[in-house]
Amino acid sequence: MAGQADPSPIITIERHILDEQAFHPEATGVLTNILYDLALAGKVIASKTTRAGLAEILGRTEDVNVQGETVLKLDRFADLTVTRLTDHTGRLAGLASEENADFLPIPAPYPMGKYLLVFDPLDGSSNVDFNMPVGTIFGIYKRKREGGPVTEEEFFQPGRNLAAAGYIAYGTSTMFVYTAGHGVHGFTLDPSVGEFLLSHPNIAMPAAKYFSVNLGYQRFWSRGVQRFTEYLQGREGGVQGLSLRYIGTLVSDFHRNLLAGGVFYYPADTKDPRTARGKLRLLYEAAPLAFVAEQAGGYASDGRGPILDVTPSSLHQRTPLFIGNKDLILKVEEFIRGLDG
Repeated sequence: MAGQADPSPIITIERHILDEQAFHPEATGVLTNILYDLALAGKVIASKTTRAGLAEILGRTEDVNVQGETVLKLDRFADLTVTRLTDHTGRLAGLASEENADFLPIPAPYPMGKYLLVFDPLDGSSNVDFNMPVGTIFGIYKRKREGGPVTEEEFFQPGRNLAAAGYIAYGTSTMFVYTAGHGVHGFTLDPSVGEFLLSHPNIAMPAAKYFSVNLGYQRFWSRGVQRFTEYLQGREGGVQGLSLRYIGTLVSDFHRNLLAGGVFYYPADTKDPRTARGKLRLLYEAAPLAFVAEQAGGYASDGRGPILDVTPSSLHQRTPLFIGNKDLILKVEEFIRGLDG
């Protein structure tokens, strides 16, 4: 009709990722294809998470993963899906997953590429039995050297070295959120056509609205973290108006705070020797989401300094994590410095 504005163009994830190559004149298209491989893996995993109660994939296997946790059936499915869609393409030189004790080399006779993939195949998988949201987290690094077999040490890179990172959130809809260092962009899966469509371009974290933490563990936290929690609750001149929202799935809590503004934290605590230095995994969870947060104007810290500056010393290194609006994360660092020494 005359005078009517043209409808907004429909931008698929493939088109958007290809357009992103313009920021990288040296790009060969390999990183683009890895991201698209991960989008395909997200579609496959989403097809199972939305039918979990019908597909006989709820419940547990008899296996125990490297973290000492019983492996859920859907964990295994997600892990194998990502691996089998990426390990034969010639784009990767190796993979490391939260579910496996050792990194995964590229199987013979497939060619080796120049990138390394790290991922948490199904963050929050214990929530699946209760129809709660879960997600996949990923990070992509360039190899440290040219050619030859990959060594474990090549995965020990700080988050600053990430070429791309993001996550796939499986909930009432499925969203793929990623950054390649030029802003954060979100895509929603349209199940009627089976494609991710751009729904959230250039995401910027707004002013804080929520804080997300498991207050059941508060008595096990350091004094600095407890004081920060009181600050968020508005005590003694603290922030006014923040609401507590906690799902218990890192991806979901982070995703909400990315779009609405807020802070998520999982501090070190004294309740369990395994969490005395933090619980979340630096390589698979903290560093990739820290990269996303920074690209959206936020910040992530281990309570002492930027997560992105921490170099892992092992594949499954754990860390405290404080992530969200920069002013709030700087505030917790201030409390920890002042009260915990």
